[in-house]
Amino acid sequence: HPFLALRRHQNKLKIRQLPTMTSNNDKNNTDNDESEMPFGLSVHNHESPPKHESEDLPSNEEKRNTTKSYGTIDDDPETGESSQQESPPETDSTPAPPVPLYQRIWQQWCKFYNKNSFLVLVVCAILIAYAYPPLGAEYLRPDITATWIAVLFIFVLAGMGIKTEEFAKAFQRLYFNVFLQVFNFGVVSGIVYGFSRFMVYVNALAQSLADGMTICASLPITVNMVLVLTKSAGGDEASAIFNAAFGNLVGVFLSPALILGYLGVKGEINLGDVFVKLGLRVILPIAVGQFLQKFVSPATEFVKKYKKYFKTAQEYSLVFIIYTVFCKTFKNGSDASVGDVFLMIALQFLILGFVMVLAWFSLRMLFRKEPTLQAMGLFGCTHKTVAMGVPLINAIYEDNPLVGMYTLPLLIWHPMQLVLGTAVAPHVAAYVKTKQELLAREKEEEENKNTEDTIKTMEMGATVHVNNSTEHDNSQHE
Repeated sequence: HPFLALRRHQNKLKIRQLPTMTSNNDKNNTDNDESEMPFGLSVHNHESPPKHESEDLPSNEEKRNTTKSYGTIDDDPETGESSQQESPPETDSTPAPPVPLYQRIWQQWCKFYNKNSFLVLVVCAILIAYAYPPLGAEYLRPDITATWIAVLFIFVLAGMGIKTEEFAKAFQRLYFNVFLQVFNFGVVSGIVYGFSRFMVYVNALAQSLADGMTICASLPITVNMVLVLTKSAGGDEASAIFNAAFGNLVGVFLSPALILGYLGVKGEINLGDVFVKLGLRVILPIAVGQFLQKFVSPATEFVKKYKKYFKTAQEYSLVFIIYTVFCKTFKNGSDASVGDVFLMIALQFLILGFVMVLAWFSLRMLFRKEPTLQAMGLFGCTHKTVAMGVPLINAIYEDNPLVGMYTLPLLIWHPMQLVLGTAVAPHVAAYVKTKQELLAREKEEEENKNTEDTIKTMEMGATVHVNNSTEHDNSQHE
């Protein structure tokens, strides 16, 4: 058909003159492009053209050479397929709008609060108490809500959490356990007491804050914080669980004795009333918690199921006690200035760092081949509990107007031990790993040496036996 011949000729010219066209477009234009066919004619409605007419069209080789010379189509040299890839689907390259400043600040605040919720709540409680002290000192009836309800709730949960079955492991590492408890109760409290008395003697620190530092140093070990840091440092977790449980149970009796022994029975303290309060508010609820743990399994399961909510409630109860304590202090006034408070914070930091260094070198000297015990003891020897310390202080010094100043050093020590412990935990973990590898190599070398000595002994014995046999044979022959 004349139109077909004309169309083929046009396609041939397009290929030569327009090298940017793709082979697919050429094929479509050549074979079955009905939309551009003049007068609506279609090639499929007619007989195929004679073979000799195809000579007018360039061959595939010509097309390949032509298109490659212009760089429009690059066929794969191995497969013969075109390496021209389809362009990826267009995506929205518009950058996301920047997050508003207030949202970024809120996200950072939420992240910080989740990690330091107790510290934030304590600071807020102290500021609210300073703003209007009568609310927590009188109107909220702290003599009932704080000193009884909140304290009983805290110690019942503490009693349910103390794992007395761990006490059976006491004799497995008796030497280490005794060292840790003596260091935590005796060495730390003795160092802090001596240093605080010196600061009072030179009139560098207020008496109430110095007494608070001694009270803080007389308290038992923490529970959760020691276990978490021991895990992160590669320490002995079983020893951490035992010493935390044993220290808190012993601390119910030992801490008041140490506090009253160091500070004396002052005029506002009635020793008989103190032990009655301790028995009713501390010992009895712990005993009830232990009873529920051992004999009332539904109660234990209920607490485990809603552990998160009970932990939050326990935290809020502690914050409420702290709030009422500082309301009393701000209402009645104290002998400490703002400068004394900052000085006490600096002294707490220095003392905590010193006792941690002392504990570390003592542990390395006494337990040379026990790196996991060294890691656990670093935290166990120096940590002080705020969960048991705050209600304990409140029970002893309930009617003392300076009870807030007695509590403040503990509230400084508690986050400080977490910050320092978190900072040194990775280094301690690396030390424990290196030490364990070194001990393993030394043990292997010792075993190899013992094996070689045994072999040498056996060879010498065999040689002696052979010599004796030879001498015996020679004597018989003679």
